[in-house]
Amino acid sequence: MSKIGKAIRLERILDRKTRRTVIIPMDHGISVGPIAGLIDMPATVDKVAEGGANAVLGHMGLPLHGHRGYGRDVGLIIHLSASSSLGPDPNHKVLVTEVEDAIRVGADAVSIHVNVGADDEAEMLHDLGRVARSCDQWGMPLVAMMYPRGPKVNSEHNVEHVKLAARIGSELGADIVKTNYTGSPETFREVVRGCSVPVVIAGGPRMNTERDLLQMVYDAVQVGGAGVAFGRNVFQAEDPTLLVRRLCKVVHEGCTPDEAEKVTL
Repeated sequence: MSKIGKAIRLERILDRKTRRTVIIPMDHGISVGPIAGLIDMPATVDKVAEGGANAVLGHMGLPLHGHRGYGRDVGLIIHLSASSSLGPDPNHKVLVTEVEDAIRVGADAVSIHVNVGADDEAEMLHDLGRVARSCDQWGMPLVAMMYPRGPKVNSEHNVEHVKLAARIGSELGADIVKTNYTGSPETFREVVRGCSVPVVIAGGPRMNTERDLLQMVYDAVQVGGAGVAFGRNVFQAEDPTLLVRRLCKVVHEGCTPDEAEKVTL
């Protein structure tokens, strides 16, 4: 029964036809606070949902304070781990929510953050394994945010580091892995090939132009990437609805950046 439950929920996160996704993370409230774009949660959720986002992702505050009760439906991913920018080590992610809590608020999936290479990597890997087993028990899809960060990591976009981080996620039971783009289609192809589950790219800090963002997405999808998980680049955009619609054109329809930029509301 848990297998069919996970399959049904995954269809609310991954497009049935393309098997790709556009996820909008909104989990920044714990890490950095009420930043621009995340003051009025229902309004932001509505904007990205209207653009066609497959899912929004956040902590328990997202359904508690961001549920609209109106507008276009959108998948819900509950983030289980957290740390704040004021803590002694922001890279140390701890579990603050259980899978059962996510089920109670109607989540379609859960996510967990692991910094591979961090001083406390072992604790985060232990948490990932435990959460993955719980997800299998309950039929809940698991998104693993796998980032290479730590003393031995010279660059978070180094293909060897990113390949390792992504592979660890799939080895420990994730259904979708979110990680950094490696800077080129050639190197990112290695990441996708080395990971047994769909890989989506993170947005990170805001990029200089929308064109740069669309080009990165196009390049990733062309070599097998399964979509995007973009937060600040979307909810702090001048028009989040339009940007999400353009991202969906690239991710789900294979449009080029030039074609996507012609899309209007």
